[in-house]
Amino acid sequence: MTLLSVNLNKIAVLRNSRGGAEPDIIRAAHTCIDAGCGGITVHPRPDQRHVRPDDVRALAAALRGRVEYNIEGNPFAAARGSYPGLIELAREVRPTQVTLVPDSDGQITSDHGFDLERDIDVLRPIVAQLRDIGCRVSLFVDAGATGLEAAVGIGVQRIEIYTGPYAHAFAEGNVQEELERCADTARRAQHAGLAVNAGHDLSQANLGTFKAAIPGLAEVSIGHALIGEALYDGMATTVHRYLQILR
Repeated sequence: MTLLSVNLNKIAVLRNSRGGAEPDIIRAAHTCIDAGCGGITVHPRPDQRHVRPDDVRALAAALRGRVEYNIEGNPFAAARGSYPGLIELAREVRPTQVTLVPDSDGQITSDHGFDLERDIDVLRPIVAQLRDIGCRVSLFVDAGATGLEAAVGIGVQRIEIYTGPYAHAFAEGNVQEELERCADTARRAQHAGLAVNAGHDLSQANLGTFKAAIPGLAEVSIGHALIGEALYDGMATTVHRYLQILR
């Protein structure tokens, strides 16, 4: 079955808006795990506007041996304040997977993937460092991405397809073109030897259609929609519903 990794960034956003320790990101993680999710995702940024380095460390201790731990981030963002940089965080906590994302402080959220034809040489030493640490390495890419064979050549093991355009097309009722772009990218990636993850704006409404179009989908990372839906129905119930869709 496709693994559900719950992104907990929005829990940290809510906590940080008030200060203090509530809602508790560790309690949220345990609730999701007890409900059956197979992974937890966080995306620390240098500006620390949501998940902070101390959250990354605390989650690593809480999750060890229970579920997969996926840390997303920009490997080229410099250390700042108490943020030590993505590679250093990975070296400290040794997550199951690191998903490299070309985001910047100016982005509200991740909104594009790497250009593998252009970026492969600068990614090569980053991937090597993460593999030496023992992390599985995934690259965030757009549907339609090329250069997938080159990614395999530098040691990348997975891609994560950016599904924002798919979700937008689904909401507009004109999904077929974007869905086929995602499916074609997944087929080419798998043919090259990469496993395929997906994430961004996936929800209970659109996940089933996406999953049906992507045989062998390894993992989905879902945060914004899942946390929003959980406000109405509860975290455990919402996780159960996503797992049912993935089954």
